[in-house]
Amino acid sequence: MALREIARFTDVYEADLAAAFLESHGIQVTVTDRFQTTVDPLMQRALGIRLMAHASEIETARDLLARVRAGEFADASYDDLPKASPAVRTTGTLMALATFATGGFWGTSLPRRFRPLAWQGMAFSLTAVVLGVALLWIAAKLILDPP
Repeated sequence: MALREIARFTDVYEADLAAAFLESHGIQVTVTDRFQTTVDPLMQRALGIRLMAHASEIETARDLLARVRAGEFADASYDDLPKASPAVRTTGTLMALATFATGGFWGTSLPRRFRPLAWQGMAFSLTAVVLGVALLWIAAKLILDPP
């Protein structure tokens, strides 16, 4: 039997989640273009990741995915994550601000033009210039105006 497209996703994880959901409901699904799009992540948006199934199961699969998007399978009883206390939220916010204020994360793989400024080097250079000017001023005062 020929495979036909059920849906197209721009994220490989979303496509895998939808495939697992459909397979849990007895529909055999194939996720295509996974390897091409994971090698170059920009290709995920360009090509999309397709879910393919047999032609006889297309309507059932599309109906299930439409019901998922409508929230039919959502259940509030599975939302068991506790709410963060105000102290935890405040601490997290302060830590995030401190990280941002100190130049962000050092272990970044961003190109140099996108990296945060290295304020430590700038502060060291500015301190050296200020100390140098102060020492020159003190030396000039001592030479021109002896005690």
